[in-house]
Amino acid sequence: MIGMMAVLAPIYAAVIAILIYFAMRVFVGRRRKQMKITVGKGICVTCGEKIVEDKCQNCDKPREVNDNSQPQV
Repeated sequence: MIGMMAVLAPIYAAVIAILIYFAMRVFVGRRRKQMKITVGKGICVTCGEKIVEDKCQNCDKPREVNDNSQPQV
């Protein structure tokens, strides 16, 4: 704001500074909201996937059960 006072009237410099301040607040707020949507409840430490409903989509998958009675060699 002080740098603009040499070129503009002080009231214009103050208005521009206030507009920039609120524009940054809106930008950061929207960015934070977008990150909360994309990340969800967090990121799995093991594989890096998004955690949905307190479970990792990769690590908490049900394992395939082998129903064969013969042991695998």
